[in-house]
Amino acid sequence: MNRLVLWNVDLTLVDVAIVTRDAYAEAFRLVTGRPLVKLVPPHGRPDSEIVFETLAVNGIVAEDDHLPRFLSALATAFADRRGRLAKEGRMMAGAKDALKAVSRLDGVVQTVLTGTIRANAVHKLKAFGLDRYVDFSLGGYGEEVYPKATLLQVAQSRAKQRLGTPFTAANTVVIGDSTRDAQAARIGGAGMIGVASGRSMASELREAGADIVLPDLSSASEVVAAVTALTSRMDRAAH
Repeated sequence: MNRLVLWNVDLTLVDVAIVTRDAYAEAFRLVTGRPLVKLVPPHGRPDSEIVFETLAVNGIVAEDDHLPRFLSALATAFADRRGRLAKEGRMMAGAKDALKAVSRLDGVVQTVLTGTIRANAVHKLKAFGLDRYVDFSLGGYGEEVYPKATLLQVAQSRAKQRLGTPFTAANTVVIGDSTRDAQAARIGGAGMIGVASGRSMASELREAGADIVLPDLSSASEVVAAVTALTSRMDRAAH
């Protein structure tokens, strides 16, 4: 049985907010010629959405080329700062052990479902040695201008093309810390493990549709048990 596990990145696996803000400020300056005054909070949204709102709240009228230019500048600014990630950021408690433990489950492929653009998602996980457990070619990323639920379905389609297995709510799991992650899983068609380590409280994650809620990733065995429980539905359906 193939199983697709999609991890959110920020505040689920790592916290690199300081470096991210600095990279945004640099990208904003390069694209607009003005200093960044206000960066809108992410709230689990994709970079593409954050860019448009940040331009608006800083009084910039978005033009057709603003988004591609901004995302390109953001990738460069973030890459220039990648040496600061491990020093000024942190890996969330239990993240490495959880990724490693889930990777040992039969048929599991792990990737990311993140609002971060792909290049920056790679840098974020690589800084903490987490990239070895993730197939970045199968994920959904912030430069793809879709809602997160659609990004989930894009990732499922990529995995189907690679593995030949249809991915549905019975064999796909999203692991994330925000209500947006939970809503994307419910709408897009996946089981959802909420991790109350970031933007949303456990009660909010449950209300948004999380099937299982964990306080954090510190118990790898609990994460494995949750993934197993949510993907065993396919086995039950087959009997």
